[in-house]
Amino acid sequence: MAQEANLGSASFHHNHINFMTLSDSYPSPQYDDYEYGHTGDPMRDLEYERQASEGSFNQYIPEPVKKFLAHFRDMISEGNAFEIANLYENGFPKLTEQFFKSSPWPEAEIVAPVVQEDQLFLILYKELYYRHIYARVQGGPTIDQRFESYYNYCNLFNYILSSDTPVSLELPNQWLWEIIDEFIYQFQSFQQFRAKLFKKSDEEIEVLRHNPRVWDVLQVLNVLHSMVDKSNINQQLEVYTQGGNPDSVAGDFGRHSLYKMMGYFSLVGLLRLHSLLGDYYQAIKVLEKIELNKKSLYSRVPGCQITMYYYVGFAYMMMRRYADAIRTFSNILLYIQRTKGMFQTKTYQNDQINKQTDQMYTLLAVCLVLHPQRIDESLHSVLKEKSYAEKTNKMQQGELGEFEAAFSFACPKFLSPVAPAFDAPDAALQEGPMHKEPLRLQLKIFMDEVGDLIVL
Repeated sequence: MAQEANLGSASFHHNHINFMTLSDSYPSPQYDDYEYGHTGDPMRDLEYERQASEGSFNQYIPEPVKKFLAHFRDMISEGNAFEIANLYENGFPKLTEQFFKSSPWPEAEIVAPVVQEDQLFLILYKELYYRHIYARVQGGPTIDQRFESYYNYCNLFNYILSSDTPVSLELPNQWLWEIIDEFIYQFQSFQQFRAKLFKKSDEEIEVLRHNPRVWDVLQVLNVLHSMVDKSNINQQLEVYTQGGNPDSVAGDFGRHSLYKMMGYFSLVGLLRLHSLLGDYYQAIKVLEKIELNKKSLYSRVPGCQITMYYYVGFAYMMMRRYADAIRTFSNILLYIQRTKGMFQTKTYQNDQINKQTDQMYTLLAVCLVLHPQRIDESLHSVLKEKSYAEKTNKMQQGELGEFEAAFSFACPKFLSPVAPAFDAPDAALQEGPMHKEPLRLQLKIFMDEVGDLIVL
C-alpha cells in the first residue's frame, strides 16, 4: 500500500470568518469536441461489447475514452481552466453514461500509457475513478478500494500542501469543492463501514484493526486545518469584510485561486465534520464571523452553498436557536427556488442537492412547530403541500413519533470518532448498537428538548 499522509501537525485553532453569498455557478459550455457512442465499425463494437461482458473491460479502453483522457491531461498540463471545466462538468459525465454507467472506469495502471505516465494527472484521475465507484458501481467500494482512495487523497493533499512554493495547478471551483466534499463523504462512509462488524470476515477485521490511522478523524481534521492555514483564508475573509484587499494578507499561497478556494471549501468541510460528530458549538465557531447572504467573491458553487446552509441551520436547531435556523433555511430554500435550473445537469451532486432540499423543508417545518413565526409566502405554500402539511399537523398535535421520524429523515449521518472494540467477545454481534449509537444519542438530545417545549 502507499505511504500514509505526512501532513505535519496542523494547529486546530478556529479563526473568525465572514459568510459567503449565493451566486451563479461556473458557466457550462456545450461539450461537442468528442463523438460519443460506438465507433461505427461493427467489428470493433462487437469486440468492445465482448470485452465488457467478459469482465476484462479494464484492459480495454474505447478510442473515444483514450482521446478524451489524453486531451484532459493536456488541458490540465496547460492550465486551460475553461476547457478543464468543460471536460470535468460535461465530458466526464457523458462518457460515464456511455461506457461506464454501472462499471468502473479503467484502472490507473491501464490509463497511464495513454496520458504519458503523468503522475499528477493520474492522482486526479483516481480521485474521479474512486468517486465513481462509490456513486455508481453496484456493491460500492471494496475494503482495498476504500484504503487506496484514502492514500490517493493523501498523495493529492501532500502535493498541494508540501510544496515550498504554490503548485501550478488550475482546477475549476466545482471540482475543488467536490474533492473536499467527497473526501469527507468517504471518511463518513468508512466510519459507518468500520462500525458494522456484523458479517465482516476475520481477515477484514484484522485489516481494520492494524490500520487505525486510515480515515482517522484526526487525519481528516489535519488536512482541512492545513488547507485553511496554508491559504490564510480566515485572514482574507476578515479583510474582505472590512472592505480591504484580501491579497494584502493572503501570502504567496493564498493569492493563488487553488489555495484560496481549497481553504474556503475546507472551512465548510470543518463545519460539516464537527456537525457529524455532534459538536454544534464548534461547527458554528469555525464560521464565527460569517454573515449570511453577504455578497462575496469566494464561492460560485451552489452545492457548497447549500451544504453550508444546511449544516449551519441544523446546528442552530440543535442549539435551540430556532429563529436563526428558520432564517438560515429560508434564505437557502429561496435561493434554490430562484436558481433551480442550474442543478439539472450538474455533475455528481444533483441527487444530493435534491435530498438536502427536501431535508431542509422538513427541518423548517419542525422549527416552525417549535417556534411559530411568519415566513416567505413561497416557502409557506410549499409547506402547505400534502406531504409536509400532514407531518406538520401531527407535530402540532404533539405526536412525538412524527418529530422522531422527521429528525431521522432530515438529520446528517452522525458518526462516532472512536473505533469499535474489535477484540471484544462476540464482536461480530455488535452491529446493532455500534453504528446506530451516534444517531440515537442526537435523537435523544433533540427529543428531550421537544418534550420540554410541548409541555410548556
